[in-house]
Amino acid sequence: MTDHYDVLVIGSGPGGATTAARAAETGKRVLLLERGDVLPRERDNWDSRAVFGDTKYTADETFYDARDRPFRPELHYYVGGNSKVYGAALLRLLPADFGEVRHPDGVAPAWPLGYDDMEPYYVRAEHLFWVHGEHGEDPFAGPSSRDYPYPPVRHEPRIQQLSDGLTELGLHPFHLPLGVHLTQDAHGRAIPDSRCIRCDRIDGFPCPLGAKADAEWAVIRPALAAHPNLTLMTSTTAQRLLTDAGGRSVTGVAATLPDGSPHTFTADIVVLSAGAILSAAFLLKSASDRHPHGLANSSDQVGRNYLRHNNLALIAFSREPNPTVFQKTLALNDFYGPGEGWPYPMGHIQMLGKSDDWQIKGAAPRGFGWAPSAPYGEVARHSIDFWLSSEDLPLTDSRITLRRDGTIRLALQPDNNTEGLTRLRLVLQGMLGKLGMLDTTFVRSLYLHKAIDHAATAHQAGTARFGTDPTASVLDVHCKAHDLDNLYVVDGSFMPSIGAVNPTLTIIANALRVGDHIAERIGTTS
Repeated sequence: MTDHYDVLVIGSGPGGATTAARAAETGKRVLLLERGDVLPRERDNWDSRAVFGDTKYTADETFYDARDRPFRPELHYYVGGNSKVYGAALLRLLPADFGEVRHPDGVAPAWPLGYDDMEPYYVRAEHLFWVHGEHGEDPFAGPSSRDYPYPPVRHEPRIQQLSDGLTELGLHPFHLPLGVHLTQDAHGRAIPDSRCIRCDRIDGFPCPLGAKADAEWAVIRPALAAHPNLTLMTSTTAQRLLTDAGGRSVTGVAATLPDGSPHTFTADIVVLSAGAILSAAFLLKSASDRHPHGLANSSDQVGRNYLRHNNLALIAFSREPNPTVFQKTLALNDFYGPGEGWPYPMGHIQMLGKSDDWQIKGAAPRGFGWAPSAPYGEVARHSIDFWLSSEDLPLTDSRITLRRDGTIRLALQPDNNTEGLTRLRLVLQGMLGKLGMLDTTFVRSLYLHKAIDHAATAHQAGTARFGTDPTASVLDVHCKAHDLDNLYVVDGSFMPSIGAVNPTLTIIANALRVGDHIAERIGTTS
Protein backbone atom coordinates (compact mmCIF):
# COMPACT_ATOMS: atom_id res chain seq x y z
CA MET A 1 0.00 0.00 0.00
CA THR A 2 1.27 3.43 -0.96
CA ASP A 3 1.44 5.71 2.07
CA HIS A 4 2.29 9.11 0.57
CA TYR A 5 0.31 11.11 -1.98
CA ASP A 6 0.56 14.55 -3.49
CA VAL A 7 -3.09 15.23 -2.70
CA LEU A 8 -5.37 13.34 -0.30
CA VAL A 9 -9.13 14.02 -0.38
CA ILE A 10 -11.46 12.89 2.40
CA GLY A 11 -15.03 12.31 1.21
CA SER A 12 -16.33 11.37 -2.25
CA GLY A 13 -19.41 13.59 -2.47
CA PRO A 14 -19.70 16.30 -5.15
CA GLY A 15 -17.06 18.59 -3.60
CA GLY A 16 -14.48 15.94 -2.82
CA ALA A 17 -14.96 13.98 -6.04
CA THR A 18 -14.69 17.11 -8.19
CA THR A 19 -11.54 18.32 -6.43
CA ALA A 20 -9.90 14.88 -6.63
CA ALA A 21 -10.68 14.58 -10.33
CA ARG A 22 -9.32 18.05 -11.06
CA ALA A 23 -6.14 17.37 -9.08
CA ALA A 24 -5.70 14.06 -10.92
CA GLU A 25 -5.53 15.95 -14.24
CA THR A 26 -2.09 17.18 -13.17
CA GLY A 27 -0.68 13.66 -13.25
CA LYS A 28 0.17 13.88 -9.56
CA ARG A 29 -0.73 11.05 -7.20
CA VAL A 30 -4.16 11.59 -5.68
CA LEU A 31 -5.95 9.49 -3.06
CA LEU A 32 -9.71 9.72 -2.51
CA LEU A 33 -10.89 8.23 0.80
CA GLU A 34 -14.51 7.16 1.27
CA ARG A 35 -15.83 5.66 4.49
CA GLY A 36 -18.61 3.84 2.67
CA ASP A 37 -18.70 1.38 -0.21
CA VAL A 38 -20.34 1.48 -3.63
CA LEU A 39 -24.12 1.60 -3.16
CA PRO A 40 -25.55 -1.75 -4.31
CA ARG A 41 -27.66 -1.86 -7.45
CA GLU A 42 -30.85 -3.67 -6.48
CA ARG A 43 -34.62 -3.47 -6.74
CA ASP A 44 -34.86 -1.70 -3.39
CA ASN A 45 -33.15 1.32 -4.99
CA TRP A 46 -36.58 2.27 -6.33
CA ASP A 47 -38.80 0.99 -3.52
CA SER A 48 -40.50 3.71 -1.44
CA ARG A 49 -40.87 1.56 1.64
CA ALA A 50 -37.20 0.53 1.57
CA VAL A 51 -35.88 4.04 0.86
CA PHE A 52 -38.18 6.20 2.97
CA GLY A 53 -39.90 3.85 5.39
CA ASP A 54 -37.02 1.55 6.28
CA THR A 55 -34.35 4.20 5.51
CA LYS A 56 -32.30 1.34 4.06
CA TYR A 57 -29.58 3.56 2.60
CA THR A 58 -29.36 6.07 5.44
CA ALA A 59 -26.27 5.80 7.60
CA ASP A 60 -26.68 4.01 10.92
CA GLU A 61 -25.53 7.09 12.81
CA THR A 62 -26.72 8.76 16.01
CA PHE A 63 -26.39 12.49 16.65
CA TYR A 64 -27.76 14.49 19.58
CA ASP A 65 -29.63 17.79 19.65
CA ALA A 66 -29.11 20.69 22.05
CA ARG A 67 -31.27 18.94 24.66
CA ASP A 68 -29.24 15.74 24.28
CA ARG A 69 -32.02 13.88 22.47
CA PRO A 70 -30.70 11.29 20.00
CA PHE A 71 -31.72 11.34 16.33
CA ARG A 72 -30.69 9.70 13.08
CA PRO A 73 -29.42 12.25 10.53
CA GLU A 74 -30.05 12.02 6.78
CA LEU A 75 -26.51 10.99 5.83
CA HIS A 76 -25.45 8.46 3.20
CA TYR A 77 -22.05 6.80 3.39
CA TYR A 78 -21.44 5.62 -0.15
CA VAL A 79 -19.18 6.44 -3.07
CA GLY A 80 -20.78 9.68 -4.26
CA GLY A 81 -21.93 10.64 -0.76
CA ASN A 82 -25.33 12.22 -0.28
CA SER A 83 -25.59 12.86 -4.02
CA LYS A 84 -26.56 9.20 -4.43
CA VAL A 85 -30.06 10.10 -3.24
CA TYR A 86 -30.30 13.82 -4.09
CA GLY A 87 -32.88 15.17 -6.54
CA ALA A 88 -30.26 16.35 -9.10
CA ALA A 89 -31.63 19.91 -9.11
CA LEU A 90 -28.54 21.96 -9.99
CA LEU A 91 -29.25 25.69 -9.74
CA ARG A 92 -26.91 28.65 -9.46
CA LEU A 93 -27.19 31.07 -6.59
CA LEU A 94 -28.62 34.37 -7.78
CA PRO A 95 -26.27 37.38 -8.05
CA ALA A 96 -27.85 39.09 -5.04
CA ASP A 97 -27.01 36.06 -2.88
CA PHE A 98 -23.32 37.00 -3.00
CA GLY A 99 -23.99 40.34 -1.31
CA GLU A 100 -25.70 41.19 1.96
CA VAL A 101 -29.35 40.09 1.95
CA ARG A 102 -31.70 41.59 4.51
CA HIS A 103 -34.29 39.34 6.13
CA PRO A 104 -36.80 40.05 8.90
CA ASP A 105 -34.60 38.20 11.42
CA GLY A 106 -31.23 39.56 10.32
CA VAL A 107 -28.75 39.80 7.47
CA ALA A 108 -27.24 37.05 5.36
CA PRO A 109 -23.61 38.18 5.04
CA ALA A 110 -21.79 39.01 1.82
CA TRP A 111 -19.32 36.58 0.27
CA PRO A 112 -15.65 37.49 -0.25
CA LEU A 113 -16.22 37.02 -3.98
CA GLY A 114 -19.09 37.77 -6.35
CA TYR A 115 -21.31 36.09 -8.91
CA ASP A 116 -18.98 37.11 -11.74
CA ASP A 117 -16.10 35.32 -10.01
CA MET A 118 -18.13 32.10 -9.76
CA GLU A 119 -19.80 32.27 -13.17
CA PRO A 120 -17.10 30.50 -15.23
CA TYR A 121 -17.03 27.70 -12.67
CA TYR A 122 -20.82 27.40 -12.75
CA VAL A 123 -20.53 26.78 -16.48
CA ARG A 124 -17.93 24.06 -15.97
CA ALA A 125 -20.00 22.48 -13.19
CA GLU A 126 -23.12 22.39 -15.39
CA HIS A 127 -21.21 20.63 -18.15
CA LEU A 128 -19.50 18.22 -15.76
CA PHE A 129 -22.82 17.15 -14.19
CA TRP A 130 -24.88 16.78 -17.40
CA VAL A 131 -27.25 19.64 -16.60
CA HIS A 132 -30.35 20.06 -18.78
CA GLY A 133 -31.89 23.54 -18.86
CA GLU A 134 -32.12 26.84 -20.69
CA HIS A 135 -30.38 29.97 -19.47
CA GLY A 136 -32.52 33.07 -19.89
CA GLU A 137 -35.84 31.42 -19.01
CA ASP A 138 -35.67 32.67 -15.43
CA PRO A 139 -35.55 36.49 -15.55
CA PHE A 140 -34.30 36.64 -11.96
CA ALA A 141 -31.22 34.47 -12.55
CA GLY A 142 -27.76 35.80 -13.29
CA PRO A 143 -26.29 35.89 -16.80
CA SER A 144 -24.43 32.92 -18.21
CA SER A 145 -21.48 32.99 -20.58
CA ARG A 146 -22.53 29.64 -22.04
CA ASP A 147 -25.76 27.69 -22.24
CA TYR A 148 -26.39 24.36 -20.58
CA PRO A 149 -24.92 21.36 -22.39
CA TYR A 150 -28.37 19.81 -22.89
CA PRO A 151 -31.87 21.19 -23.56
CA PRO A 152 -34.44 21.35 -20.75
CA VAL A 153 -36.22 18.22 -19.62
CA ARG A 154 -39.59 18.74 -21.26
CA HIS A 155 -42.73 19.03 -19.13
CA GLU A 156 -45.34 16.32 -19.27
CA PRO A 157 -48.85 17.63 -20.13
CA ARG A 158 -50.12 18.29 -16.58
CA ILE A 159 -46.92 20.14 -15.63
CA GLN A 160 -47.02 22.11 -18.88
CA GLN A 161 -50.59 23.06 -17.93
CA LEU A 162 -49.30 24.18 -14.53
CA SER A 163 -46.54 26.20 -16.20
CA ASP A 164 -49.06 27.86 -18.52
CA GLY A 165 -51.29 28.66 -15.56
CA LEU A 166 -48.45 30.30 -13.66
CA THR A 167 -47.60 32.36 -16.74
CA GLU A 168 -51.23 33.50 -17.01
CA LEU A 169 -50.96 34.70 -13.40
CA GLY A 170 -48.08 36.96 -14.49
CA LEU A 171 -45.35 34.73 -13.04
CA HIS A 172 -42.20 33.36 -14.67
CA PRO A 173 -41.94 29.56 -14.38
CA PHE A 174 -38.85 27.96 -15.89
CA HIS A 175 -37.53 24.49 -16.55
CA LEU A 176 -35.72 23.20 -13.47
CA PRO A 177 -32.03 22.59 -14.27
CA LEU A 178 -31.49 18.86 -13.80
CA GLY A 179 -28.44 16.62 -13.89
CA VAL A 180 -29.64 13.53 -15.76
CA HIS A 181 -28.22 11.38 -18.56
CA LEU A 182 -31.28 11.81 -20.79
CA THR A 183 -31.78 11.94 -24.54
CA GLN A 184 -35.31 13.00 -25.51
CA ASP A 185 -37.29 12.69 -28.72
CA ALA A 186 -39.44 15.50 -30.14
CA HIS A 187 -42.16 14.70 -27.59
CA GLY A 188 -39.82 14.65 -24.59
CA ARG A 189 -39.81 10.87 -24.31
CA ALA A 190 -36.59 9.01 -23.57
CA ILE A 191 -35.21 7.47 -26.75
CA PRO A 192 -34.42 3.73 -26.66
CA ASP A 193 -30.71 4.12 -25.86
CA SER A 194 -31.14 6.94 -23.30
CA ARG A 195 -29.68 5.96 -19.94
CA CYS A 196 -32.44 7.92 -18.14
CA ILE A 197 -35.91 6.48 -18.75
CA ARG A 198 -37.88 9.40 -17.24
CA CYS A 199 -39.14 7.33 -14.31
CA ASP A 200 -40.77 8.62 -11.12
CA ARG A 201 -37.82 7.65 -8.89
CA ILE A 202 -35.35 10.53 -9.33
CA ASP A 203 -36.07 12.37 -6.11
CA GLY A 204 -34.69 10.79 -2.96
CA PHE A 205 -33.92 7.42 -4.57
CA PRO A 206 -30.61 5.96 -5.75
CA CYS A 207 -30.51 5.38 -9.51
CA PRO A 208 -29.44 1.83 -10.45
CA LEU A 209 -29.10 2.89 -14.10
CA GLY A 210 -26.41 5.49 -13.41
CA ALA A 211 -28.69 8.00 -15.12
CA LYS A 212 -28.63 10.59 -12.35
CA ALA A 213 -25.59 12.89 -12.19
CA ASP A 214 -24.41 11.86 -8.77
CA ALA A 215 -20.73 12.26 -7.95
CA GLU A 216 -19.98 8.59 -8.59
CA TRP A 217 -21.35 8.45 -12.13
CA ALA A 218 -20.63 11.99 -13.27
CA VAL A 219 -17.11 12.35 -11.87
CA ILE A 220 -15.51 9.43 -10.05
CA ARG A 221 -16.01 6.67 -12.61
CA PRO A 222 -14.79 8.79 -15.56
CA ALA A 223 -11.85 10.14 -13.54
CA LEU A 224 -10.71 6.66 -12.47
CA ALA A 225 -10.90 5.49 -16.06
CA ALA A 226 -8.91 8.47 -17.35
CA HIS A 227 -6.29 8.87 -14.61
CA PRO A 228 -4.35 5.85 -13.30
CA ASN A 229 -2.71 8.22 -10.81
CA LEU A 230 -6.07 8.56 -8.98
CA THR A 231 -6.79 5.96 -6.29
CA LEU A 232 -10.16 5.43 -4.62
CA MET A 233 -10.22 3.60 -1.29
CA THR A 234 -13.64 2.60 0.01
CA SER A 235 -14.75 1.43 3.46
CA THR A 236 -11.84 3.47 4.84
CA THR A 237 -12.70 5.88 7.63
CA ALA A 238 -10.56 8.93 8.32
CA GLN A 239 -10.30 9.43 12.07
CA ARG A 240 -8.24 12.59 12.57
CA LEU A 241 -5.68 14.86 10.98
CA LEU A 242 -2.07 14.88 12.16
CA THR A 243 0.18 17.94 12.08
CA ASP A 244 3.88 18.69 12.27
CA ALA A 245 5.54 19.79 15.51
CA GLY A 246 4.87 23.44 14.81
CA GLY A 247 1.19 22.81 14.06
CA ARG A 248 1.29 24.70 10.76
CA SER A 249 1.10 21.79 8.30
CA VAL A 250 -1.00 18.67 8.11
CA THR A 251 1.33 15.72 7.80
CA GLY A 252 -1.12 12.87 7.56
CA VAL A 253 -4.49 11.31 8.12
CA ALA A 254 -5.05 8.61 10.72
CA ALA A 255 -7.57 6.18 9.26
CA THR A 256 -9.21 2.82 9.81
CA LEU A 257 -8.85 0.37 6.93
CA PRO A 258 -11.63 -1.96 5.72
CA ASP A 259 -10.32 -4.79 7.91
CA GLY A 260 -10.50 -2.55 11.00
CA SER A 261 -6.77 -1.99 11.34
CA PRO A 262 -5.34 1.51 11.85
CA HIS A 263 -3.23 3.15 9.18
CA THR A 264 -1.71 6.57 8.51
CA PHE A 265 -1.64 8.16 5.08
CA THR A 266 0.59 11.16 4.41
CA ALA A 267 0.18 13.84 1.76
CA ASP A 268 1.54 17.19 0.68
CA ILE A 269 -1.99 18.62 0.51
CA VAL A 270 -5.07 17.40 2.36
CA VAL A 271 -8.60 18.28 1.24
CA LEU A 272 -11.52 17.76 3.63
CA SER A 273 -14.94 17.17 2.09
CA ALA A 274 -17.00 15.05 4.46
CA GLY A 275 -20.01 17.40 4.51
CA ALA A 276 -20.49 20.48 6.66
CA ILE A 277 -21.37 18.51 9.78
CA LEU A 278 -18.74 15.79 9.65
CA SER A 279 -15.98 18.07 8.36
CA ALA A 280 -16.50 20.38 11.33
CA ALA A 281 -16.57 17.42 13.71
CA PHE A 282 -13.42 16.07 12.07
CA LEU A 283 -11.58 19.35 12.68
CA LEU A 284 -12.73 19.40 16.29
CA LYS A 285 -11.64 15.79 16.80
CA SER A 286 -8.19 16.68 15.45
CA ALA A 287 -7.41 18.95 18.43
CA SER A 288 -3.81 18.87 19.63
CA ASP A 289 -1.46 20.77 21.92
CA ARG A 290 -0.91 23.33 19.17
CA HIS A 291 -4.62 23.42 18.36
CA PRO A 292 -6.37 22.78 21.70
CA HIS A 293 -9.81 23.91 20.48
CA GLY A 294 -9.70 21.94 17.27
CA LEU A 295 -7.74 22.15 14.07
CA ALA A 296 -8.10 25.39 12.05
CA ASN A 297 -10.13 26.84 14.92
CA SER A 298 -8.13 29.81 16.23
CA SER A 299 -11.16 31.94 15.31
CA ASP A 300 -13.54 29.73 17.36
CA GLN A 301 -15.71 29.52 14.22
CA VAL A 302 -15.39 25.82 13.39
CA GLY A 303 -18.80 24.22 13.72
CA ARG A 304 -20.65 27.53 14.04
CA ASN A 305 -23.03 29.18 11.55
CA TYR A 306 -24.59 25.88 10.49
CA LEU A 307 -27.02 26.29 7.57
CA ARG A 308 -29.51 23.88 6.02
CA HIS A 309 -32.39 26.00 4.55
CA ASN A 310 -35.93 26.26 5.80
CA ASN A 311 -37.66 23.61 3.68
CA LEU A 312 -41.14 22.26 3.16
CA ALA A 313 -42.31 19.38 0.96
CA LEU A 314 -46.01 19.81 0.13
CA ILE A 315 -48.59 17.63 -1.57
CA ALA A 316 -51.42 19.46 -3.33
CA PHE A 317 -54.27 17.85 -5.24
CA SER A 318 -55.32 18.38 -8.84
CA ARG A 319 -59.05 18.30 -9.61
CA GLU A 320 -58.21 16.31 -12.72
CA PRO A 321 -55.91 13.30 -12.52
CA ASN A 322 -52.20 13.98 -12.70
CA PRO A 323 -50.74 11.10 -14.72
CA THR A 324 -47.29 12.71 -14.75
CA VAL A 325 -44.41 10.29 -14.26
CA PHE A 326 -41.32 12.54 -14.36
CA GLN A 327 -42.74 15.48 -12.44
CA LYS A 328 -39.59 17.32 -11.31
CA THR A 329 -39.24 19.71 -14.26
CA LEU A 330 -40.54 23.14 -13.16
CA ALA A 331 -39.33 25.89 -10.83
CA LEU A 332 -40.29 29.45 -9.85
CA ASN A 333 -38.20 32.33 -8.49
CA ASP A 334 -40.77 35.15 -8.57
CA PHE A 335 -40.79 35.29 -4.76
CA TYR A 336 -37.06 34.80 -4.30
CA GLY A 337 -36.28 38.45 -3.57
CA PRO A 338 -38.11 41.36 -1.91
CA GLY A 339 -41.47 42.15 -3.46
CA GLU A 340 -44.22 44.75 -3.41
CA GLY A 341 -46.19 42.93 -0.75
CA TRP A 342 -43.27 42.18 1.55
CA PRO A 343 -39.86 43.90 1.63
CA TYR A 344 -37.92 40.67 2.29
CA PRO A 345 -37.17 37.47 0.34
CA MET A 346 -39.59 34.56 0.59
CA GLY A 347 -37.84 31.83 -1.36
CA HIS A 348 -37.82 29.31 -4.17
CA ILE A 349 -40.45 26.83 -5.42
CA GLN A 350 -39.75 23.71 -7.47
CA MET A 351 -41.48 20.44 -8.22
CA LEU A 352 -40.69 17.23 -6.39
CA GLY A 353 -40.71 13.72 -7.79
CA LYS A 354 -44.20 12.25 -8.00
CA SER A 355 -45.74 10.74 -4.88
CA ASP A 356 -46.85 7.13 -5.02
CA ASP A 357 -49.52 5.37 -2.96
CA TRP A 358 -47.13 4.34 -0.21
CA GLN A 359 -45.84 7.90 0.23
CA ILE A 360 -49.39 9.25 0.35
CA LYS A 361 -50.37 6.67 2.95
CA GLY A 362 -47.41 7.57 5.13
CA ALA A 363 -47.94 11.32 4.92
CA ALA A 364 -51.69 11.87 4.73
CA PRO A 365 -53.87 13.12 7.59
CA ARG A 366 -56.92 11.06 8.43
CA GLY A 367 -59.59 11.58 5.83
CA PHE A 368 -59.14 13.64 2.70
CA GLY A 369 -62.51 15.38 2.81
CA TRP A 370 -62.97 15.26 -0.91
CA ALA A 371 -62.13 11.54 -1.15
CA PRO A 372 -62.07 10.01 2.33
CA SER A 373 -62.61 6.44 1.20
CA ALA A 374 -60.51 6.46 -1.97
CA PRO A 375 -57.61 4.01 -2.14
CA TYR A 376 -54.27 5.69 -1.63
CA GLY A 377 -53.27 4.85 -5.19
CA GLU A 378 -56.26 6.76 -6.52
CA VAL A 379 -55.45 9.71 -4.27
CA ALA A 380 -51.85 9.63 -5.51
CA ARG A 381 -53.13 9.92 -9.08
CA HIS A 382 -54.37 13.42 -8.19
CA SER A 383 -51.33 14.58 -6.25
CA ILE A 384 -48.92 17.32 -7.33
CA ASP A 385 -45.78 17.72 -5.25
CA PHE A 386 -43.94 20.96 -4.44
CA TRP A 387 -40.67 21.78 -2.68
CA LEU A 388 -40.47 25.17 -0.96
CA SER A 389 -37.13 26.51 0.21
CA SER A 390 -36.17 29.74 1.97
CA GLU A 391 -32.98 31.03 3.52
CA ASP A 392 -31.97 30.45 7.11
CA LEU A 393 -29.34 32.69 8.69
CA PRO A 394 -25.87 31.85 10.01
CA LEU A 395 -26.06 31.98 13.79
CA THR A 396 -23.11 31.44 16.10
CA ASP A 397 -25.15 29.11 18.30
CA SER A 398 -26.42 26.99 15.40
CA ARG A 399 -23.46 24.72 15.60
CA ILE A 400 -21.76 21.36 15.73
CA THR A 401 -19.90 20.39 18.89
CA LEU A 402 -18.60 17.14 20.36
CA ARG A 403 -20.05 15.47 23.42
CA ARG A 404 -17.72 14.04 26.04
CA ASP A 405 -17.83 10.62 24.40
CA GLY A 406 -16.88 12.10 21.03
CA THR A 407 -20.34 11.84 19.47
CA ILE A 408 -21.78 14.79 17.57
CA ARG A 409 -24.17 17.35 18.99
CA LEU A 410 -26.06 19.42 16.42
CA ALA A 411 -27.73 22.43 18.04
CA LEU A 412 -30.24 24.38 15.98
CA GLN A 413 -31.81 27.65 17.00
CA PRO A 414 -35.61 27.51 16.67
CA ASP A 415 -37.52 29.68 14.22
CA ASN A 416 -34.42 30.80 12.34
CA ASN A 417 -35.84 33.28 9.82
CA THR A 418 -38.89 31.12 9.12
CA GLU A 419 -41.41 33.83 8.22
CA GLY A 420 -40.36 33.80 4.57
CA LEU A 421 -41.20 30.10 4.24
CA THR A 422 -44.55 30.60 5.98
CA ARG A 423 -45.45 33.40 3.58
CA LEU A 424 -44.26 31.39 0.58
CA ARG A 425 -46.56 28.53 1.55
CA LEU A 426 -49.50 30.89 1.88
CA VAL A 427 -48.74 32.40 -1.52
CA LEU A 428 -48.67 28.96 -3.13
CA GLN A 429 -51.86 27.86 -1.39
CA GLY A 430 -53.54 31.06 -2.52
CA MET A 431 -52.80 30.18 -6.15
CA LEU A 432 -53.98 26.56 -6.07
CA GLY A 433 -57.57 27.18 -7.10
CA LYS A 434 -56.47 29.28 -10.08
CA LEU A 435 -54.11 26.51 -11.12
CA GLY A 436 -56.69 23.72 -11.24
CA MET A 437 -56.01 22.36 -7.77
CA LEU A 438 -57.91 22.02 -4.52
CA ASP A 439 -57.17 24.63 -1.86
CA THR A 440 -55.57 22.10 0.46
CA THR A 441 -52.06 20.80 1.01
CA PHE A 442 -50.29 18.67 3.54
CA VAL A 443 -46.66 18.04 4.34
CA ARG A 444 -44.97 15.20 2.50
CA SER A 445 -43.13 14.08 5.59
CA LEU A 446 -41.80 10.84 4.15
CA TYR A 447 -39.74 12.76 1.61
CA LEU A 448 -38.04 14.51 4.51
CA HIS A 449 -37.85 11.13 6.30
CA LYS A 450 -36.98 12.62 9.64
CA ALA A 451 -38.17 12.05 13.18
CA ILE A 452 -37.32 15.57 14.31
CA ASP A 453 -36.32 18.70 12.44
CA HIS A 454 -32.60 18.35 13.15
CA ALA A 455 -32.39 15.22 10.99
CA ALA A 456 -32.97 17.16 7.75
CA THR A 457 -29.31 17.49 6.76
CA ALA A 458 -29.57 17.29 2.95
CA HIS A 459 -28.55 20.94 2.38
CA GLN A 460 -25.94 21.25 5.12
CA ALA A 461 -23.53 24.19 4.83
CA GLY A 462 -21.67 26.90 6.68
CA THR A 463 -19.61 25.37 9.51
CA ALA A 464 -16.16 26.49 8.27
CA ARG A 465 -16.95 29.55 6.23
CA PHE A 466 -14.42 31.34 4.07
CA GLY A 467 -13.45 34.99 4.31
CA THR A 468 -10.63 37.50 4.41
CA ASP A 469 -10.59 38.02 8.19
CA PRO A 470 -8.89 35.12 10.06
CA THR A 471 -10.61 36.15 13.29
CA ALA A 472 -14.09 35.75 11.79
CA SER A 473 -13.65 32.89 9.33
CA VAL A 474 -12.01 29.47 9.12
CA LEU A 475 -10.86 29.46 5.49
CA ASP A 476 -9.30 32.00 3.15
CA VAL A 477 -10.74 32.84 -0.27
CA HIS A 478 -9.12 29.74 -1.77
CA CYS A 479 -10.77 27.62 0.96
CA LYS A 480 -7.41 26.94 2.61
CA ALA A 481 -7.47 26.99 6.40
CA HIS A 482 -6.09 30.27 7.74
CA ASP A 483 -4.17 28.37 10.42
CA LEU A 484 -2.53 25.74 8.20
CA ASP A 485 -0.58 25.92 4.98
CA ASN A 486 -1.86 22.75 3.26
CA LEU A 487 -5.42 22.03 4.45
CA TYR A 488 -8.45 22.84 2.26
CA VAL A 489 -12.20 22.32 2.81
CA VAL A 490 -14.41 22.00 -0.30
CA ASP A 491 -17.85 20.81 0.81
CA GLY A 492 -20.67 23.19 1.79
CA SER A 493 -18.81 24.21 4.95
CA PHE A 494 -17.21 27.15 3.16
CA MET A 495 -20.50 28.95 2.43
CA PRO A 496 -21.11 32.10 4.53
CA SER A 497 -24.77 32.11 3.44
CA ILE A 498 -26.92 29.62 1.57
CA GLY A 499 -29.48 31.54 -0.50
CA ALA A 500 -32.71 29.68 -1.18
CA VAL A 501 -31.76 27.17 -3.88
CA ASN A 502 -30.16 23.75 -3.67
CA PRO A 503 -26.45 24.27 -2.84
CA THR A 504 -24.94 21.35 -4.79
CA LEU A 505 -24.06 23.22 -7.99
CA THR A 506 -22.35 25.95 -5.96
CA ILE A 507 -20.35 23.32 -4.07
CA ILE A 508 -19.26 21.74 -7.36
CA ALA A 509 -18.37 25.09 -8.92
CA ASN A 510 -16.34 26.08 -5.88
CA ALA A 511 -14.57 22.71 -5.90
CA LEU A 512 -13.52 23.37 -9.50
CA ARG A 513 -12.26 26.80 -8.47
CA VAL A 514 -10.28 25.39 -5.55
CA GLY A 515 -9.14 22.48 -7.69
CA ASP A 516 -7.63 24.93 -10.18
CA HIS A 517 -5.79 26.63 -7.34
CA ILE A 518 -4.45 23.33 -6.00
CA ALA A 519 -3.44 22.22 -9.50
CA GLU A 520 -1.47 25.43 -9.99
CA ARG A 521 0.15 24.97 -6.59
CA ILE A 522 1.31 21.38 -7.16
CA GLY A 523 2.19 21.73 -10.84
CA THR A 524 1.90 19.13 -13.57
CA THR A 525 3.81 15.89 -14.01
CA SER A 526 5.40 15.89 -17.44
